[in-house]
Parts: sequence; C-alpha cells; structure tokens
Amino acid sequence: MGSLRQSKSANSLFAVELDKRGQEHGIRAFAAHPGGILTDLLRYMTDEELSAYGISRENGVIKVPDATKVPERFKTIEQGAATTVWCAISSQLNGKGGVYCEDCDIAPMVPADSKLLSGVRPWAVDKAAAESLWILSEKLTSVPAGSIA
Repeated sequence: MGSLRQSKSANSLFAVELDKRGQEHGIRAFAAHPGGILTDLLRYMTDEELSAYGISRENGVIKVPDATKVPERFKTIEQGAATTVWCAISSQLNGKGGVYCEDCDIAPMVPADSKLLSGVRPWAVDKAAAESLWILSEKLTSVPAGSIA
C-alpha cells in the first residue's frame, strides 16, 4: 500500500476513534476525501497509484494525461474542497460520525480487494484498528489525548 493510501487510512481511523471519544461531548468527526486533484502531491504517489489515475512517471517526471481528459478524471481545487464543506454543514450527517465521506456523500463500503478508486475499504473504518492507532499516537507523541473535554 502506498504512502498516500496509508495516510488516508490513518486519517479515517483517527476520525473513527475521535468520533467515539468525542460523541458524549457533542463532538462528531468525519474523514473527508477530496478526490483526485492535480497538485504537487502527485509526487508522493507510487507508480501503481499514479497508474490507477492514468498518470505515469518517466525518469522522475510526472506525465499527466491530455488536458481534454482531465475534467472527467480529476476535480478542481474547489470541487475537492466541497466534500469537507459538506461534512461541516450537511444535515445528512446529523447523529452520525466516524464515517468516510467522498463526493459530498458517505462513501459506500467496498471489499478490501476492490479495484474501484472510490469507496471505503474495511480496514479504514475498523474500530479496533482505530483505537490501536490512537493509543500508538499518544505513545509516540507523548501527548495523552485520553478523553475529550
């Protein structure tokens, strides 16, 4: 699994555990995926991840598809920000938390081996893994987040 996928999974797991810990205090947490946006962050993606989006790397230089194909595959920065804004204001999320959101909606669960670029994999919302990551984060940072008050 590439580092971008790992960081998105960790972000999702953090939201799952933060939601669990914050719920009694009226705090809800969500993981928001902005979608594919052409930014300099592409340089951190593996060749396999780039290939899934039709992008290649030749001699260290990222080759983006023909500009006429970009609108169907990628979002603008504004479109990417829309899901985060949606998470903050959507009444659809009232009473919910710890969910993974994409395209201004709660992402559907997909099998771990799915080839789809969308959806949330089971490991990214696993409650036991979320708690373990939280505890490890406290240990590694020496910052006990313990309870939220």
